[in-house]
Amino acid sequence: MIKNVHGNTVDHLGEAIVAGRYVAGASIPPEPILGEQLGVSRTVIREAVKSLIAKGLVTTGPKVGTHVLPEEHWNWFDPDVIAWQAKAGLTPEFLHDLMDLRRVVEPAAVRLAAQRATQEDITDIEIAFEGMARVVKEGGDYVSYDLRFHQGLLRACRNRMLIHMSKALGALLRTSFELSASKKGGPAGSLALHRAVLDAVIARNPAKAEKAILVLIDGAHQDIEEILASSRRLPRLNTPASMLKAA
Repeated sequence: MIKNVHGNTVDHLGEAIVAGRYVAGASIPPEPILGEQLGVSRTVIREAVKSLIAKGLVTTGPKVGTHVLPEEHWNWFDPDVIAWQAKAGLTPEFLHDLMDLRRVVEPAAVRLAAQRATQEDITDIEIAFEGMARVVKEGGDYVSYDLRFHQGLLRACRNRMLIHMSKALGALLRTSFELSASKKGGPAGSLALHRAVLDAVIARNPAKAEKAILVLIDGAHQDIEEILASSRRLPRLNTPASMLKAA
């Protein structure tokens, strides 16, 4: 999607903050200077700063200027914040937060999915699983099917708040899937684990579904820890997902 002047200005400032070019506690240049640097009006700068305030990145006040807030204040469920972090580069802290979040949210969502999933939900998850299995054999975009599988489970819980969270979790989940898929034999090895989750949901067995998704999450956690302990480069999420080679 092509962004307007306001969107581009928010992106420019947000990326600079998340990348650390403006550190926590630092003040960003005043409106006239930023406007001149970016070639936009003071009104555009003012509205962009309002957007950054809403995302928890900065605070402002009369006679004190606009200051960058520490990371713990940032809205990590905001798609823009996630995109800026992806462009700046993943960090171990970001990945550990992701794994903690997955372990809290997904098991509870899958328990509900095993109780509430409609046939349409199950069909969509099955299509995603079939896509994963096909890509393992033939090659292609494994990560997108993996993401569709997990977001399908979150939608199947039929909880509006969790469904909304699934949209924000998309980029976060892709991080985990990119890392797991980059491990030799990782996608093929995880197929049976995904199947166990789907079968438990189809069988309407919440306890079994929760246990199966925890096994899957813990496996992904181990993959991430192994990659963090190595010198391998972490994936960048502002580029298309890596393609899996045919078996």
